[in-house]
Amino acid sequence: MELFATLNKQLADYDAEIWEPLVHLSRYAYLKQAHEKDTHIYFIEKGGMRIFIETPEEDITYRLGYAGNVFGDLQGFISDTPTAYCIQALRQTVLKPVRRERFLAFLEADEKHKSLWFDLLNSVILQQGERERDLLTGSPTERYRRVLARSPQLFQEIPLKYIASYLRMSPETLSRIRNS
Repeated sequence: MELFATLNKQLADYDAEIWEPLVHLSRYAYLKQAHEKDTHIYFIEKGGMRIFIETPEEDITYRLGYAGNVFGDLQGFISDTPTAYCIQALRQTVLKPVRRERFLAFLEADEKHKSLWFDLLNSVILQQGERERDLLTGSPTERYRRVLARSPQLFQEIPLKYIASYLRMSPETLSRIRNS
């Protein structure tokens, strides 16, 4: 997404030292467990990630990300509180972290930075609103088509069983819809 790339560039232009050391995660490694506090926001350099809720019956995928995305528990990052979610790599992943305090200093340094962050948050809010509407009112086929239209790269980067969880359907249903 263009907003993510622009934010990444503005951060690098602002201060080359803003980045923490790269985080390398192996396939299925956890970045964070539920109830842990995370003081970073991440840029996915390589790989794929998911944010999910563990329940006794199933894991419910809340968000997916791949190379070029800003990623993390935005609620916990913004409110500076522990996450309610698990955050996991879906394959070998490299993340570029920025500590919360440094990111907030970046935002305060220039109105352009704040404006870009505001635009990015608006984009995320609109996407989440569309997803909620899809989950509440759309059929499985409609949910699949809308996500495919919004984010075709998702289907190239993320294993289908996690996309199925994100769409709140079984992997078999997703496979049947894709094949029809």
